[in-house]
Amino acid sequence: MPSGGAMSTVTMHTFFSITFRICFIFGLFVLAIPMIAHASLPQASSVPGGVAVVPLGSISAGADTPQAWLGEQPVLVTSDQGQWYAVVGLSLDMKPGVHQLRVQIGGETKELDFVVNEKEYPEQRITIKDKSKVQLSPEDEARAVSEIAVILDLKHYWRDAQDNDLAFVLPAEGRLSSHFGLRRFFNGEPRSPHAGLDMAVARGTPVKASAQGRVLAVDDYFFNGKTIFVDHGNGLITMYCHLDRTDVRAGDSVGKGQQIGLSGKTGRATGPHLHWSVILNGAMVDPELFIPGNFRAQ
Repeated sequence: MPSGGAMSTVTMHTFFSITFRICFIFGLFVLAIPMIAHASLPQASSVPGGVAVVPLGSISAGADTPQAWLGEQPVLVTSDQGQWYAVVGLSLDMKPGVHQLRVQIGGETKELDFVVNEKEYPEQRITIKDKSKVQLSPEDEARAVSEIAVILDLKHYWRDAQDNDLAFVLPAEGRLSSHFGLRRFFNGEPRSPHAGLDMAVARGTPVKASAQGRVLAVDDYFFNGKTIFVDHGNGLITMYCHLDRTDVRAGDSVGKGQQIGLSGKTGRATGPHLHWSVILNGAMVDPELFIPGNFRAQ
């Protein structure tokens, strides 16, 4: 700086240029804060198979976390940017229209309406050479029915948790081959809609936990093959199917992105792939809604 405290033209230009850059970067940082905070919520999609994000009001100092139920099933409640939200899983067979959420806040119970919109899912037709996987023997049918009852209980499992990480990571690296909600036909016969996301990966591809949690169950099922359920708390569960190998046991704690097994083609599968499902308050919902950013399956 020249004598007398006056800045030269070059020095002043440099000073203001640096100041502008700092302010601009700081401004971008401030603008980014709401986006980062908002990533704690899944993408709202109030359709059958989607997720309704229902505002419950502002957070008050010292107040307890609100509680919410869809029918008799408790639903996940979380906070974001000073607000409480109920994050409600909507089953694929849920009727479009107005539905009610029962909410308890500060000792007061009330009903909140939310709307479920219609959605048409595309069709998928699959030919399976092993007809025993389509037309089941009495023994296989009895096994499948028994396992479906077990899985139904697992889907409705509830464990209270302080918070939830709702920004999932993809459990494997590979092409997305079969989308959620597809109306499936095996050898021309209608079957249940596809209640997960398939990833076309080679046998032996590492499979990771989508978020931190606790292993709820590990088993080998007729349809799903070797399967891992991870409980993330408050009715949020992920399921990983058709595995070639499982690396965890029921009761194990797992971290986000931790390897839990290897992909395969066990159970009813036409080839090696990973079937990944997200279960929320007992409903199978679209896993893509829990992937942050603009990611969408192509």
